[in-house]
Amino acid sequence: MASWQILLIILVILIIGLVVLYFLGKRAQKKQEAQQEQMEAAKQTITMLIIDKKRLPIKQSGLPQMVIDQTPRLMRRSKLPIVKAKIGPRIMSLVADESVFDLIPVKKEVKAEVSGIYIMGVRGIRGPLTPPEKKQGFFKRMRAKAMNMTKKS
Repeated sequence: MASWQILLIILVILIIGLVVLYFLGKRAQKKQEAQQEQMEAAKQTITMLIIDKKRLPIKQSGLPQMVIDQTPRLMRRSKLPIVKAKIGPRIMSLVADESVFDLIPVKKEVKAEVSGIYIMGVRGIRGPLTPPEKKQGFFKRMRAKAMNMTKKS
């Protein structure tokens, strides 16, 4: 076989793979949109006192065993944004959305939009919530130190 025939076969296989991934992605996106609609319909606004927040593996998160059993095997090793909060007289472990996790203040009271054990949004009760400042990268810190050293001398 000539090399152009081998390249043609590889190209056809790649195109078939991309088409399959496209349709699988569309199906997964439809499922995700349906789940999002269900969560939006079931959400409630709850006042809670945030005790602690961490990124923990699901086995160490303190979530109910039924939730841990229902998670896919591949997800059990990944770390989830877990928030420990006092809702009324009960202390509960909740899972926060990635976009909301950084906004959640520790040891403060917030109004949160909760669907089951999933925190979808937060608002501050006493004033707006401010996201923490982003940490500077290594090279930016070194550049800032170098600029300070040159200004001093």
